[in-house]
Amino acid sequence: MYNPKSLKAEEFIDHEEILDTIRYADENRDNMPLIRQILDKAATRKGLDHREASVLLACEDNDVIEEMYALARQIKKDFYGNRIVMFAPLYLSNYCVNGCVYCPYHYQNKHIPRKKLTQEQVKAEVIALQDMGHKRLAIEAGEDPVNNPIEYILECIDTIYSIKHKNGAIRRVNVNIAATTVENYRKLKEAGIGTYILFQETYHKESYEKLHPTGPKHNYAYHTEAMDRAMEGGIDDVGLGVLFGLELYRYELAGLLMHAEHLEAVHGVGPHTISMPRIKKADDIDPDQFDNGISDDIFAKLCALIRIAVPYTGMIISTRESQAVRARLLELGVSQISGASRTSVGGYTDEERPTDTEQFDVSDQRTLDEVVRWLMESGFIPSFCTACYREGRTGDRFMSLLKSGKIHDCCHPNALMTLKEFLEDYASEETRRIGMKMIDRELLNVPTEKIRNICKANIDAIANGKRDFRF
Repeated sequence: MYNPKSLKAEEFIDHEEILDTIRYADENRDNMPLIRQILDKAATRKGLDHREASVLLACEDNDVIEEMYALARQIKKDFYGNRIVMFAPLYLSNYCVNGCVYCPYHYQNKHIPRKKLTQEQVKAEVIALQDMGHKRLAIEAGEDPVNNPIEYILECIDTIYSIKHKNGAIRRVNVNIAATTVENYRKLKEAGIGTYILFQETYHKESYEKLHPTGPKHNYAYHTEAMDRAMEGGIDDVGLGVLFGLELYRYELAGLLMHAEHLEAVHGVGPHTISMPRIKKADDIDPDQFDNGISDDIFAKLCALIRIAVPYTGMIISTRESQAVRARLLELGVSQISGASRTSVGGYTDEERPTDTEQFDVSDQRTLDEVVRWLMESGFIPSFCTACYREGRTGDRFMSLLKSGKIHDCCHPNALMTLKEFLEDYASEETRRIGMKMIDRELLNVPTEKIRNICKANIDAIANGKRDFRF
């Protein structure tokens, strides 16, 4: 029976509740009084539950969809302004003991070269990322208790934080590794991680077990309950996500929102981020083998609905998606994107993009400078800010600032100051020219005069060689 306050996976992600939700959505897809009521509720910026969002997903009325898109755009603007946070993934190891059928790292793939970075190689990768201008990483590793134990992950985090090259520094390390124990989550917290990210892949238990036939990841309950253990271990910020295309997208949206409702009900704070990957081609993985692929239009609708349903949650889109798709989703809710990503182990130190160990094909292969310039030309401020995590504004403290709107007094100036760092240290001449004009223009949008004046003074100090100012 569905119980969002339960700590049992099959009770807070209840299969029958999802099927009932889909039936309810089908019955009400043309119920305009109900749909009007849901849209009016969404306009209050307080979010929607999984049933309400599912009704909007089922509705195919063009006027309703356009209103939903307009609302998603406005909610994104209200809470996140025109800032887009930048990050890059760093793959530490592709050793893995799981048999996930959609991932080329599965243990039965005998022709993919297996690699694991030494600490010296980690250092070289981090310097390469710093030299692009990155300040925030998401580290990734396959599940392998022998090759990738928690001690290895912790050592890599320590190495990453220790490296200062020229003006470069990685100021926030997010972690995307397999479900683990409360004790190990405590160790990650003590190591100073930002967000713990774990993709559910699919909330459909039967499909989940077929897609993960062997290895520890086969345990649906242990995987699905990981966020509760992470929060018990002291990690304030957790990131959810499904791999769209593995299962029916209507099922996945309901499950994803139920998971968010569960975290809110039990821990008093929902997910810090929700990622939106779609299954892509990779070594020995053909996405056409999965018959639940979704069109760009459905993908956009899902993005808008997630923004409306969980208005305070950061949304992430990776370089899995093309420039065109990313542009569309930036308008509808996405607040974080990766740039210049390489999804192979050791990929950043190779002059040519390696393909033999990529976890998935990268659609958007532009340099970080090109992505930054594109964002600015599209009216977005590329932000390399990591201040909230470093100032202790995590979990419910971050959410309360976001909900009150006071976060703009921190985030807007922090975005401009970190953009100024990028322009001074890493940008091409054309990107710098566009960026300086943007900073002059956007300084006027810092809400509080006192903070605006401090921000301007800090930007001048950055031009004179100082670094790492934050509100």
